[in-house]
Amino acid sequence: MPLVVPGITSNSSGDKTEEWTNKLVGKKLADEPSNETIFCKTELPQQTRVIEPGMMVTKDYNPDRLNVHIKEDGTVSHVNHG
Repeated sequence: MPLVVPGITSNSSGDKTEEWTNKLVGKKLADEPSNETIFCKTELPQQTRVIEPGMMVTKDYNPDRLNVHIKEDGTVSHVNHG
């Protein structure tokens, strides 16, 4: 079990990441209203980057940016902040 020391090793965006993980993983992003299998793109935070397989991305770190990783079939595999 990893050592977590608040303010030193904890990730301040962890709660936000967990919240977005619960909302997005397993769903597809679309322009239509959200339902059980689709999440509407307009409901994503302003600073969101959708990352498709094989896509090149910058390595700059932005703790407020939500990175949404998409699988080949278009569903969200995971999310992180950075």
